[in-house]
Amino acid sequence: MWERELAVSAPGKVILHGEHAVVLGKVALAVALDLRTFLRLRPGAEGRLSVSLPGVGVRRSWDTPGLRALRGRIAGKDRGEEALPRCKQLDALREFAGIAAGASAPESLATLAFLYMCLAISAKYGDVPSVDILVSSELPTGAGLGSSAAYAVCLAAALLMVCGAISCPLQEGESTARWTEEELTLINSWAFRGERVIHGNPSGVDNAVGTWGGALRYQAGKITPLKRVPTLRILLTNTKVPRSTKVLVAGVKEKILKFPAIMNPVLDSIDAISQECQSVLEAMPANPSPEHYPVLEEFFDINQHHLNVLGVGHPSLDRLCQVTASHSLHSKLTGAGGGGCGITLLPPDTSPLAVEAAKQDLCACGFECWETKIGAPGVTLHSCSSLSAQVLHALAQS
Repeated sequence: MWERELAVSAPGKVILHGEHAVVLGKVALAVALDLRTFLRLRPGAEGRLSVSLPGVGVRRSWDTPGLRALRGRIAGKDRGEEALPRCKQLDALREFAGIAAGASAPESLATLAFLYMCLAISAKYGDVPSVDILVSSELPTGAGLGSSAAYAVCLAAALLMVCGAISCPLQEGESTARWTEEELTLINSWAFRGERVIHGNPSGVDNAVGTWGGALRYQAGKITPLKRVPTLRILLTNTKVPRSTKVLVAGVKEKILKFPAIMNPVLDSIDAISQECQSVLEAMPANPSPEHYPVLEEFFDINQHHLNVLGVGHPSLDRLCQVTASHSLHSKLTGAGGGGCGITLLPPDTSPLAVEAAKQDLCACGFECWETKIGAPGVTLHSCSSLSAQVLHALAQS
């Protein structure tokens, strides 16, 4: 029986460069965002497994004998950690949890992913655990910031640890610890399965960033961690304008087919920005000095113009760039565009007054704004006593 109270956290992600071009085989850079999802794990009542996700209104509890019986009914031959969850398995889990077929609300998908990962991991590595799991997140859902992947990474790490597939590296008296590279690879592979339950056919980038942190290069399905990544301060702004990634991607493809001689060079230029940015980031020290930033700012400006040419800009994003430019700051959209989120680089010599003024002006536009960092660490194990009062308060709201 699990006997320790611990916490696991994983970061969200933003795309630094390469949006849309990545769909056509170009390089994209994804970076870990220092807004995190936290999972508190503690011993539960014997024979009970419970999960609370107050952010999406989920509070469920099941008896472990019933889960064990369900696992026996849906178990099949394991085809490796990255096997696609089978439709019959998910249908049985939906019926068990009272989730309607085709339900796509966050609470339904989060519950389905939890049940799937719990039963699949316990079937391979141990018994269904009697634990209480509570998840709280600093990441907004549906904003393209990797919130579902951070959730899946936290779940994978906690369940693999409880079932004995990976170690519990946190020693008494330590505040944080991380797993070995081999264990991180296992966490990532199971988190990818959880992401498949939620998204169907994800790229694997979001869960990889959540697992390893820092920055990753993604091209044509290949994910490569950058060798060394500085931690950079940013403003993250959510315009709150809803958008359809599918529609935006289709629009870009249509424009490329219509004007290939014009659009292909734009894609090549975005690819070059991603590669040049990778070189700059890997050459920067852990605590970069101000002279490194003008190049990164120019990359932001050029890429933002390219993305507008591709047709994925939006008046809200134009307004975001105008507001931050009035404070001598440089911004670009991140993700699908058409609204959604933007990022603003904060060089180390930016005055706190300028940052606060920019935040106030952005909020006055009806946007939501966070001052945070990119290049954050990946999945981490914490002692609960080491967590900030703010995180503990959020975790207590169950």
